Amino acid sequence: MRLLEHRNAGEFSLTKELVGDDIPPYAILSHTWGADDEEVTFKDLVEGTGKSKTGYNKIRFCGQQAAIDGLQFFWVDTCCIDKSSSAELSEAINSMFRWYRDAAKCYVYLSDVSIPTFDKNDKVSPFLWDSAFRKSRWFTRGWTLQELIAPASVEFFSMQGDRLGDKNSLEQQVHEITGIAFQALQRSPLSEFSIIERMSWAQNRRTKREEDRAYSLLGIFDIHMPLIYGEGEKKAFNRVNEEINKSSKNKSLAPGKQDSQLDKLPQPAFNGPDILLNRLPTAAEAPFNSYNRQHEPTCLPDTRVDLLQEIYNWADRHDERFIFWLNGLAGTGKSTIARTIARRYFEQGRLGASFFFSRGGGDVGHAGKFFTSIAVQLANNAPPLQRGICDTIAERNDIADQSLRDQWHQLIFRPLLKLSGNSCPSSYILVIDALDECNNDSNIRIILQLLAEARSLKTVRLRVFLTSRPEIPIRHGFYRIPEAEHQDFVLHNISPSITDHDIYAYLQYNLRLIGQERSLDAGWPGEQTIKRLVQNASGLFIWAATACRFVREGKQLATKRLAMILVGSVGSATAPEKHLNKIYMTVLKQSVSSDHTDEEKEYVFKMLRQILGSIVVLLSPLSTKALGGLLHVAKQDVDQALEDFHAILDIPEDHSRPLRLHHPSFRDFLLDKDRCDDPNFWVDQKQAHQTLADSCIRLLSTVLKENICGVDTPGTLATDVHRSQVERYLPPELQYACLYWVRHLRKSGARLHDNDHVHQFLQERLLYWLEALGWMQKISEGIVAIISLESITLVSIFLWHTRNH
Repeated sequence: MRLLEHRNAGEFSLTKELVGDDIPPYAILSHTWGADDEEVTFKDLVEGTGKSKTGYNKIRFCGQQAAIDGLQFFWVDTCCIDKSSSAELSEAINSMFRWYRDAAKCYVYLSDVSIPTFDKNDKVSPFLWDSAFRKSRWFTRGWTLQELIAPASVEFFSMQGDRLGDKNSLEQQVHEITGIAFQALQRSPLSEFSIIERMSWAQNRRTKREEDRAYSLLGIFDIHMPLIYGEGEKKAFNRVNEEINKSSKNKSLAPGKQDSQLDKLPQPAFNGPDILLNRLPTAAEAPFNSYNRQHEPTCLPDTRVDLLQEIYNWADRHDERFIFWLNGLAGTGKSTIARTIARRYFEQGRLGASFFFSRGGGDVGHAGKFFTSIAVQLANNAPPLQRGICDTIAERNDIADQSLRDQWHQLIFRPLLKLSGNSCPSSYILVIDALDECNNDSNIRIILQLLAEARSLKTVRLRVFLTSRPEIPIRHGFYRIPEAEHQDFVLHNISPSITDHDIYAYLQYNLRLIGQERSLDAGWPGEQTIKRLVQNASGLFIWAATACRFVREGKQLATKRLAMILVGSVGSATAPEKHLNKIYMTVLKQSVSSDHTDEEKEYVFKMLRQILGSIVVLLSPLSTKALGGLLHVAKQDVDQALEDFHAILDIPEDHSRPLRLHHPSFRDFLLDKDRCDDPNFWVDQKQAHQTLADSCIRLLSTVLKENICGVDTPGTLATDVHRSQVERYLPPELQYACLYWVRHLRKSGARLHDNDHVHQFLQERLLYWLEALGWMQKISEGIVAIISLESITLVSIFLWHTRNH
């Protein structure tokens, strides 16, 4: 066992391997793993790297808390085990329960439980975190079961490091969440609990690697066995059963009784609903409360009061209007309202599922994973539906590859039809935001047509809350639904006085926070200033939100930036879109220093067009690091170019996380020559796609090679290669290039010619490209890309013949 030793100035280092009496008192960390490239590894510590990784914060937290508790040594699984040694990994996993049991303190770091900073005090009220605590991902993971049961002292902390309580003070909540007996939480010998009961504690827990669902139970049953990664979950559980059976024959409990318990073990413990649901591809960022959406706002108190009440009344009624369509222009606050509705019904246990579309957002930019994502959420949020959905998956292994119509009918509609009236709440709500952001008009119409079939459900009511801009495909879709079956609300037709009141409240709240952050006068910026800002917003919440972010990012120049927004403001008679154009242009111009020479300005303009243009037409979001790698631009140049764009871009502090637009209206603005009327900033959409297509091909031509993942064993399946190994050799920018170069080429309108760069790439790297897609388990996308490439070629040939004959 290696420990981390806390040193002065917050530093720490690895000890040599310790055994027996040489092991000093130590603290131990329990947490959930992020992406493999986010966690600090044994190699990172040996080489003195890893401090920039997100996972380093957890290690620092553990060390600091251990020091507070008077412990010099602590242990963290991500970096105290040399996982490159299979022998060491096997020994560690077989010893893990004992290591947690012998720890002086176990700190549970809950990365998805947050406490608002303005509500903190010496004793944090459970009201602020209890709901998030009960839903924490930590309670769903396989390894954390033994990490909860084994130690004598288990203390829970929020992501900010606030102590929430310990295993004793939170015993009731932990019991309700996990179903684990109080006596087990109080460290009664586990042999006092039946095999079936102990198995039930782990039934719905998940692990990254399928075999770990079995291996994580070794300590729970006090057994040991060698690890064979690649054997699969079923074989791993079979070996666990054999070891339990052998162990039982040496215990005081009669072997026959133990054998009968083994015979009665419920198979779902090994092949449960979670295993079946994991077969369905889902869009991780689709739900309203996904990790990457956690900072997106809901409606402030005393705003949108009448509208929200009208939606609540609709949701709770029993009439035939089963769809509520909230439509409005860009920036009128539709998504914020949708999040508010989703949050209310989630907390009431009536939210069936939510899906927030976002063009250019990868999986949430198209309908490919729409119904599968809805089905998985329904199975998790509506337990009576779980059996029917899982039965479909078991019967139809290829359901995810079938048409949207078949996915809807088999995964969702049929299980809903089978529900009895007493098995579930009287209704569930689906929240679908920004349907117009789905990238295929035909799929939009199909989704509306299928959702309309919910009217025929008898034993359960499915209410669908849907938001979008009033685009033609959606308007036509609603024309086909009888008027009596949907309720419409046009957001931009709300009385201006009501909208202005809500925007005033929003500005007042956010500017007061900015004033407190910058130690400005208590009355800053004053009622008259806020009224002028409300007038400039012209009914657009996105204007108000962008203005607040622009002012906040100015930091000590907050007052100056506020004045910039107010200077030259136009009258309220101007179209709302022009106000939005003005603030976007203000942000853009602010990024270019007036001290630059003309030559320097031209360079900055070109760089901004390249980087911003790429961001707004990306087909799946990338981090600043990955974007720089794709465009062959140094990361520091990307960071510097985007330094002043926090008002319109969500730029994570963790540079491995993807960049995102705060609102799709900026994409519309930047690509519209009439709206973005400064040619220094306007982005030609086809040229932006051409830039990305060229960048993708250049990267692929440079990096792709035979056996790129370094797999030496012939016949190895892609599913047998750990995701971390694929990501090591195929970083995000390379995976993006593999997936999307053809689509960018198509959108650029480019024509193909003999011996051009596309022709040369295919001649030299076609097989390597297909191999890379295979390791990514995306070979079907490659087939679609080749078909698409063929159509581009046919068009090019036709145009060539047309010109030359």
